[in-house]
Amino acid sequence: MTHPGPSLQPLSFPKHFSSFTDYLQSLPNDHPAHVALRTYALSLTLSLGPALIPFIASPSRVGGRTFRDVLSRELGASGFAFAMTVGVGGGAALNYLRKTTSQEEILPVHKESKLSPWRERLSRVSRWFASLKDTHKTFLCNILSASLAIALMHSRRRPPRRLSSALSSKTLTSAGNLTNGRPSATLDLTLLLLVRALDSIFRSTFLPSTGGPELQSAVDKEANQRPPEGTDNTTQICFSGSCRWRTSTLAFWELFEQSDLAHSHTQSLYLIPPDLVTSLSEHLGYPASWGDPTLLPAVGGPTADAAWKVLGVNGRSGIGGIPCELVHGGVTGGSCTANSGIRGFQAFLEAVAIYLPVHILPTLVRNPQKLLSVPHLVSTALSITRSATFLSTFVSSIWFAVCFTRTLVLARLFPWIPHDFWDGPFGCTFVGSLVCGSSIWIEDGRRRGEMALYVLPRAIRACLPEQWIRSRRKTVKLVERLTFVISLATLLTAFTHRGDSLRGLSRWTLKFVMNGPNLAKWRKKSTGNTTSPFVLVSPPPESETQTVKQDVEPIV
Repeated sequence: MTHPGPSLQPLSFPKHFSSFTDYLQSLPNDHPAHVALRTYALSLTLSLGPALIPFIASPSRVGGRTFRDVLSRELGASGFAFAMTVGVGGGAALNYLRKTTSQEEILPVHKESKLSPWRERLSRVSRWFASLKDTHKTFLCNILSASLAIALMHSRRRPPRRLSSALSSKTLTSAGNLTNGRPSATLDLTLLLLVRALDSIFRSTFLPSTGGPELQSAVDKEANQRPPEGTDNTTQICFSGSCRWRTSTLAFWELFEQSDLAHSHTQSLYLIPPDLVTSLSEHLGYPASWGDPTLLPAVGGPTADAAWKVLGVNGRSGIGGIPCELVHGGVTGGSCTANSGIRGFQAFLEAVAIYLPVHILPTLVRNPQKLLSVPHLVSTALSITRSATFLSTFVSSIWFAVCFTRTLVLARLFPWIPHDFWDGPFGCTFVGSLVCGSSIWIEDGRRRGEMALYVLPRAIRACLPEQWIRSRRKTVKLVERLTFVISLATLLTAFTHRGDSLRGLSRWTLKFVMNGPNLAKWRKKSTGNTTSPFVLVSPPPESETQTVKQDVEPIV
């Protein structure tokens, strides 16, 4: 005898939850509630996602207490997600309130009645605010919300860093000198917002206004990016390209020479053994004496030649420093040209492997038939080749510039200069950054601009005094807060009143957060293709069908 199983009940939600979701769906996409939800979702993804990677990679090494600490930190009121929601969603809410509520409703003013002093002051402020332009009102509302956002993020207490117990007392002392005054946790975010805000101000000043924050077509974008009539297009391109080159140079030099690395990298640097170069020399198959700094000549000249004869090093007559065989890391031995060429070729192949799916997958998802078009394939191949050439030139040029400085030319022209300078931050590293930064000219113009905006915050970070940033002065925090508040308010105001002044990542992010995902073209495709199996069209009632048949003639 079989017993009937339990009957399956349809999934149901509480009435208050259903009414809340219905209310949200009834609101427009640019409503502050939708803006806050999208901001929180995007910010939480950017902050909580990387924080959970260690738990996914090695869950056994990370305890449950650490997991709870991460969740409480990221989901708390001082977390990045909630703070950015207050900054962006709060500004949208304030602007929504000021548009839907008149000043008389907020603070009624009666000339006959005598107001109290504080109410009279508030009335003056209200009348002054009402006399401002709409752009200024939007900016002030965003200033208030951005100020609260940075205050929330700065209210979080940063946990103290823990160094390994294997460090010696001397290493601990040097590490403490570097980590006692740590930079602000929001410094990188502040510089990123500053660069995007300055770019928006520059574009709104020199580009003609197209009105409205709506995204424009590719033709309109190109028209807006064209210089005005009467200007020298070549001069403008050279000026903007040189700015991007200098920005890239500063950023790349800061990348190689900046001491403010991640904590794990800094701790690893403190654990580097003193005989690293000697061990590297033995590992590459060369004598250990090639990596002994006490035996290597510091300057060029006859003394260096005598030292090289004793050590058995060839190809470094007249110069000092570490042999290039060790610098190349076992690639091609002592040939600087072959080392640069081989590394550039390897970088080209790796770049093609990276850019190939980046260019193919979007077309494969949106319109696979385009892959059968010969012009599209040629255009895609040229784009992939151009980007891969940029990366390979970047890699090969910095290697060649390093050898050009310390071995091939400069060190031979000035043999009396010690190799502590040639191998230091203002020697081969700086020259290599100059040369590899110029490889940005190979990339497409639109990508050059976005790459410059990406590396410019690091370039600004390299120009700031390290001692001033690490000091715990109130002026440092005040300057950072003012920069964050003004930059975020500028971006939000620019999106509302000059959306065409934004580009790249900032434009896409604010478009998604403020207006929601762009589903118009997908809806248009769906409504235009009635035979698509993904479009469910309910048949109209018979009365409406008969009315249509009587009033409208069929289209042949």
